[in-house]
Amino acid sequence: MNFIEYDKLPESLLELPASALHQVLDGPSLIHVGGHRKQPLVVGVLQHGNEDTGWEAVRRLLNSHYRFDELPRSMLLFIGNVEAARHRVRRLDDQPDFNRCWPGASAVDPAAVRMFRKLMNRIMEYQPWACIDIHNNTGLNPHYAAINRVRPNHLRLAACFSPKVVYFTRPAGTMSAAFSKHVPAVTLECGQVGDVHGTDHAMAFLETLLHLEDLTSLALDPEEVQLFHMRATVTIPPSVDFGFGQAAGDLLLREDLDSLNFQELPARTLFGRVLNGTQRPICAVDVRGRDVTPLYFRVVDGELQTARPLMPSMLTLDRRVIRQDCLCYFMERLRYDAHIEPDSVEPLPDAIPRVTCPGGPGGAV
Repeated sequence: MNFIEYDKLPESLLELPASALHQVLDGPSLIHVGGHRKQPLVVGVLQHGNEDTGWEAVRRLLNSHYRFDELPRSMLLFIGNVEAARHRVRRLDDQPDFNRCWPGASAVDPAAVRMFRKLMNRIMEYQPWACIDIHNNTGLNPHYAAINRVRPNHLRLAACFSPKVVYFTRPAGTMSAAFSKHVPAVTLECGQVGDVHGTDHAMAFLETLLHLEDLTSLALDPEEVQLFHMRATVTIPPSVDFGFGQAAGDLLLREDLDSLNFQELPARTLFGRVLNGTQRPICAVDVRGRDVTPLYFRVVDGELQTARPLMPSMLTLDRRVIRQDCLCYFMERLRYDAHIEPDSVEPLPDAIPRVTCPGGPGGAV
């Protein structure tokens, strides 16, 4: 596995939708787009092949401006999983998740880890100004931004896109987490694929950043930022047969489950029904890799219920995404105090042993 570097946009690239990029690009690609300010904005798109809002936003932006003049600021554009985009899937079954392979990744494909380390080292040679990684959701979610460090400039970037900001430390190996150690970095979650508003929103955000000289010119009002901390990742073990509102062998989840995203749920909220006395139908792992399922779920008279107040995000009804990744995340509100920098917010204090759930933790960023 390797990436290809281009010193300018390949001919006809901007004419192609994500599913046709393989006609010009042979794989992961780093493309230089010139600008008046030389310190580049790094933009990642299509790390998940079916999430094309980022490419559509960049494509429209460059079609409208780049062909007539240089951009206000240089851009380093990373186009990720071209082959998965060709087939309109998150990733192919024999591929790793590209957004789990950046420096800091846990156990994944060694060749991919080497490539992404080489890619990041190459990008860092250009002393980037900031990093933006653009994604879609498969479930019903508002547009929001995600950060890996609670710092003023990281928050400025995020709040410029949405007042809803999620601080996360897992999953490991994401693009934003890798770059956040060096420059302000943010992941954009732009709603579902095909949502024109998501493309408009991402394009407007990129255009704003390209015209900025200094991030400190972005307003940051802590009272307006709704900051959430990701506490746990929820997966369904591979051995559990599940469905939504239809026949399933082990776990029958409610049909409107993704309508609960970003809702502050009370304890005893119904997630679904456990069938045939199935043991451990669901698994929650905290940011330290500990099995915290009993803190979040309980089964009462066959009903799978929440065990405490919580807020889910990225709940999805897409079975393939759940199998490849996760069902959702659980979050809690976190108040931003400009005088502290809580990069390592402590997990819930309950004494829970470190135990790996069947199938391991996932993630949906």
